[in-house]
Amino acid sequence: MLRPSIIRALITRQILLFTRNPVRATELFFWPVVQLLVWGFTTTYIQQLAAGSDHQLPQVITYLIGGIILWDALFRSQQGVAISFLEDVWTRNLLNIFAAPIRMTEYLAASFSVGLLRVAVTAIVMVVIALLAYSFNLFQFEWALIAFYANLMMFGWTLGMVSISLILRWGHAAESLAWAVPFLIQPFACVFYGIDVLPQFMQGIALAMPPAHVFEGMRQLLSTGEIDAQHLAAATALNILFISGAASLFSKMLKTARDKGLLVKSASS
Repeated sequence: MLRPSIIRALITRQILLFTRNPVRATELFFWPVVQLLVWGFTTTYIQQLAAGSDHQLPQVITYLIGGIILWDALFRSQQGVAISFLEDVWTRNLLNIFAAPIRMTEYLAASFSVGLLRVAVTAIVMVVIALLAYSFNLFQFEWALIAFYANLMMFGWTLGMVSISLILRWGHAAESLAWAVPFLIQPFACVFYGIDVLPQFMQGIALAMPPAHVFEGMRQLLSTGEIDAQHLAAATALNILFISGAASLFSKMLKTARDKGLLVKSASS
């Protein structure tokens, strides 16, 4: 059974790392804001160029802005899990964590919560900028917004556990994967384009990814005003499978790391 006091203590520790270091706090906003501004104004410029031609792009700006904001939810939730773990590796606090009476389920629950906080903070900033700069209101999705965020964050947590598992098994050499893993799946997530744009063999892979269903559902909602329940159901079902598999992988890699003494090596190097 999870102990709320332990989870709260782990979350508080991560919050203090950000509040007492302005550089860390800046990192939360810098990249998502820059990405939103650059791609948003790029699309606005393309629409202006197309205004006098036969090719109108009325939905492009909404597809792109919505995709950027929702993609950040996946990325930040993954980072919340992976970077929380790496913080303990970098500060050589990993052995203290494993020596303390902390269950791995509590450690992961705290990491998931940190990811949720990171998503909430950056989402507020991006929503305000999107509204002021592009007149894009994210809340037009209504209740579907909750489903979109929930599915993307679940998959982000899944990728976070996969990242931790790889670091546990291969140590410092795999640390870069904490940032690379989300972008490895981005081409199949169809954040900025429809699934039908992909080659046939890649479409099958995309349809097996929960994010692709979320972004397809987002574009359909923006274009028709109707929610595709099938895409949301598929994303949820796939997320349950993926997060179960990631948890199993994490458990196996943790056992391997303990048996082979890899935890000590990671914590002391």
